Amino acid sequence: MTPCHKIALIQLYPQPLSAAENFAKAESFIKEAAREGCHLAVLPEYHLTSWVPDEPTFKESCAESASYLKRYQELAKEFRICIVPGTIVEVVDNFLHNIAYFISSDGEVLGRYQKKNLWHPERRHLVSSAQEPHKAFDTPLGRVGLLICWDMAFPEAFRELISDGAQIICVPTFWSMKDVSDEGYALNPDGEALFLNSTVISRAFENTCAIVFVNAGGPPGKGEKTNFAGLSQIGVPHVGALGKMGRSEGMSIVELDMNVLKIAEDNYKVRKDMKNEGWHYAYTRMRDEVPKL
Repeated sequence: MTPCHKIALIQLYPQPLSAAENFAKAESFIKEAAREGCHLAVLPEYHLTSWVPDEPTFKESCAESASYLKRYQELAKEFRICIVPGTIVEVVDNFLHNIAYFISSDGEVLGRYQKKNLWHPERRHLVSSAQEPHKAFDTPLGRVGLLICWDMAFPEAFRELISDGAQIICVPTFWSMKDVSDEGYALNPDGEALFLNSTVISRAFENTCAIVFVNAGGPPGKGEKTNFAGLSQIGVPHVGALGKMGRSEGMSIVELDMNVLKIAEDNYKVRKDMKNEGWHYAYTRMRDEVPKL
């Protein structure tokens, strides 16, 4: 029997440089998710510090936030829930690394990923994982991969994880509606929402996988009156977006039926084609065989 996983999308509003306050909110949401029987809780990128790299105490706040990984491990073990604690910015040799972790329900770190594709303003502050390959890993929910925010724009990242067997790809994100120039924003004030909604679903279809996209949200009660894009959702092939949120802080609980991914692969055969020796993008005419639909 193909399993069904209950996943909590925690669209947190991160107070700048307030790791303790942000962790307390995250902890509250995770405990609620555990009470609801969730198998996995996912938080956004920069959820402990927000993204304010020009603030004088930003690096100091990042150094402090690294200690919260152990607290998330303890939380996962106590409440028997897997956690992707968004990203945690760590100071390594005085340089900043933006890291996503997957913590199992027994508190063990099963996966670690350092952001590879940095958004243009981040490149003055962060160190990329550069040539390190994208790798999937085994979890209680199946084989999982991690990507972060602007990695969404790179289909190659998803393909590498899919080739390593990933069925679920978690993407903690810190994406606003005004991450573009004034000229770009003038063309379409909802352009970033269009980008996110389109890309999450496209990546799910073209890789026959589930995309667990969790973005930062705006302050509670602000509704659409915020520059935070929000729109956290799980994208799956055939069905589309599950549990899609608005723009402000909150939590959405989604039941992910893994059978949908099997049906998609049976139809599209993406993984099967990728396993073929000498796989490439060219097409050849099939002779003496009628493909089954």
